[in-house]
Amino acid sequence: MKPAELDTWREAAAIAGHTREYVASLMKPGAKLIDLSLAGHQRLEELGGKAAFPLQISVNHIAAHYCAYVGDESELKENDLVKVDCGVHIDGYVADTAMTVDLSKDGRHADLLAASKEALAAAIDLAGPDVEVVEIGRVVEKAIRARGKNPIRNLTGHGVGQWQVHRAPQIPSVPSGRGRLKAGTCVAIEPFATDGPGLINEKGDAHVFMAKKSGKKLKGVDGKVLEAIREFNGLPFGSRDLLLHFPYEAVSSTLNAMLRANLLMLYPPLVEKKGTFVAQFEHTLYVHDGGVEVLTAATEPSRAVPERSTGPVTKA
Repeated sequence: MKPAELDTWREAAAIAGHTREYVASLMKPGAKLIDLSLAGHQRLEELGGKAAFPLQISVNHIAAHYCAYVGDESELKENDLVKVDCGVHIDGYVADTAMTVDLSKDGRHADLLAASKEALAAAIDLAGPDVEVVEIGRVVEKAIRARGKNPIRNLTGHGVGQWQVHRAPQIPSVPSGRGRLKAGTCVAIEPFATDGPGLINEKGDAHVFMAKKSGKKLKGVDGKVLEAIREFNGLPFGSRDLLLHFPYEAVSSTLNAMLRANLLMLYPPLVEKKGTFVAQFEHTLYVHDGGVEVLTAATEPSRAVPERSTGPVTKA
């Protein structure tokens, strides 16, 4: 990897790390998920980044991919366990990071948070060039089970690249899979720990999409909406990214036309068994010849934090 590329990746990661902590600091009972999400997008853009995917806030048994939408009235409540998953890119170089916040007063989720956090630390300690992903999964599972919790077996970490949120290798939370970490690449490691069975399913309406590249001419689309979708350059986007700028009818007709033409991928929420809880911590790492650099541990972007960004701003 060229030094200039790595510097760009570091800056994207610092913005992602800062935004992760910023959104987490705003979490409290009564806060609306849409407000928190838009505040995070505003902050990362003010710092010179762009969203690599719509910032997602998933609560309790929802492990991932809950994307607050325009008009979403969902609010955080006391005792919730809340994940914030933030992706930032600069010139397509993607950094992906997440953390979990316990909104209980009695710290009832402490062991679950520790299970995911300690698993991530163990994975980072092991990670390096030529390390097999199955061995990372082994130490992740051991750390999570040491806390009396279960790893989610069908969610994995992943490589990240330029204009790519997910690419090889997959990095499991159990000893399975094939592949090795390669020097000169970046990976996102994200152990999910749960007090449930350890399996997730898709459930609920999708508000995260990804467009497939095609030269097909589509009928029933709005040209401006389609152009806005193309500007994501193959990265995931949220319904709110469009509905904040275009009428509902134009957005709906365009997405439906793309879906009928098999040009749109949908990402519904990923959920564990209802009544259970899921914790997640995630960092993006640069793998180099001597080990790894934890890129998203940084929270100080080169550009100064805007003083006027003091809290959620609702645009919906």
